Formats: sequence, C-alpha cells, structure tokens
Amino acid sequence: MEPNMPSAVTAVPAAPAAEAEAHFAAEFRFETDCWDVHDALASGAPDFVLLDVRSPALYARGHVPGALHFPHGKLVESKLAEWPLDTLFVTYCAGPHCNGAARGALRLAKLGRPVKIMAGGITGWLDEGFALAQGPLSA
Repeated sequence: MEPNMPSAVTAVPAAPAAEAEAHFAAEFRFETDCWDVHDALASGAPDFVLLDVRSPALYARGHVPGALHFPHGKLVESKLAEWPLDTLFVTYCAGPHCNGAARGALRLAKLGRPVKIMAGGITGWLDEGFALAQGPLSA
C-alpha cells in the first residue's frame, strides 16, 4: 500500500453513529445466537419453536436437542397449523456457509409468521461447545 492511501477497511467511510446504531439494533429483530437459544431450551420452557431446515440425513446425523426437522422447502401453512399465528420460529442450518436458514425464514415470513435465524447454525452450536442430539426425524 502506498503511503497516505486508505486501506480497504477505510476506503469506504463508516456510517454515522446514528445509522450504525439503527442497523445493529435492527439485527436483533432478525437473528438470535446459539448461546441464547441454548439458554432458552435449557430453561425447559422455550418461547419459540426451533426448526432445523437441513436435509433428513444431516438432521439424523446431529441436530440441536429440541429442534424439529422441517426442511425449508416443506414449510407450508398446512404443516404449521398446530402453532398459533404469533408463534416465533427460529431457523438454523449448517452454518455461515449455508443459506438454508434464510430460505426457511423467508418462507415463514411470507406465511406471515414471526421468525428469526439462529446465527452460526450447527457450526456455531458446536463452536460454543454444545452437544448435538442424534436420531430419528421429528415433525
């Protein structure tokens, strides 16, 4: 880098503080993290439904304990009828390299359902040191 030349980090100026505040505050309306999901599940009375939107084989190999298996392509209103319309759903997939959680969240939002993504997915869950459950499909 030549002297007095901005780096790739500073070449585009940071947003003003008020814009940054609004942006980062809004993220919490769309995402939660593995730690908060783990704590809520450990309470025994989570106030959301956790959906693993990956393939049946991946779910069976290892999933978040308490998660229901619901591939994102199968999220249709008739399969959600057992939950009240105001039920919060939290979707997750393999991790940051996967867009399945976003696909599932989009389908739920289009159905008028409240939804968040569990940031990090299975990768984040394992990075936090949390165990996976194995076994048959649910939902």
